[in-house]
Amino acid sequence: MTRTAIILTGASRGLGAALARTLAAPGTRLVTVARRPDPALAAAVAERGGALDQIAADLSDPVQAGRAAQQAAAALPAGAERYRLINNAGTLQPLARAEDLADAGAVAAALNLNVGAAIVMTAAFLRATPSAGADRRVLNISSGAGRTPYAGWHVYCATKAALDMATRTLALEHGAAGLRAVSIAPGVIDTDMQASIRCADPAAMPMRARFVDLYAQGALPSAEQVAARLAAYLEHADFGAREIDDLRQAR
Repeated sequence: MTRTAIILTGASRGLGAALARTLAAPGTRLVTVARRPDPALAAAVAERGGALDQIAADLSDPVQAGRAAQQAAAALPAGAERYRLINNAGTLQPLARAEDLADAGAVAAALNLNVGAAIVMTAAFLRATPSAGADRRVLNISSGAGRTPYAGWHVYCATKAALDMATRTLALEHGAAGLRAVSIAPGVIDTDMQASIRCADPAAMPMRARFVDLYAQGALPSAEQVAARLAAYLEHADFGAREIDDLRQAR
């Protein structure tokens, strides 16, 4: 019997891949959305006695995002005690100062991946899950960059700020019916995203030196460490008490 049903986007790499493996458990049906299926994840979930549905989609494409949202919602089983949506998919690109953001396609793809896909996935999740009789939670993976501007991160900062506001609006609309929603900044993590930051042009991103130093000092937590904290946070009794939160400051 499925007690917990979870949709997780961006499950193929970094934090998303670590979250997928952390959440796999008996009685849990995990529905992942990523660019490609992960055979190793399927084996890990089976070994832990869980259930898995993998949906392949590029969420930066609005058509694929809409289709994936419908597929993910349809994969949710009826009668679960807990329903969870984790909107984790995102991109830091394009990294550039405002005057250099001339590629409209790249900007649009980032907007759709970081914000649009999360909104569409949330809509499908809400329609597919009961408004009463089940514990429903939405966790949006945001960033401190949505609350503090960084030169060169023009698009990323804007999209994460938008994700924060979308979360607040979601809680306003559906909080009275029991839905709990949080947009959380997980902090700096040792992933491929950080590797791309360290290779960025310092002229376009003055904060690059700070991230290089954090890596050199071994101050970056692993994706697995952060995934474990997020999984515990998601199930905490006071989840949703703060709609905008930071994992580094959370209990």
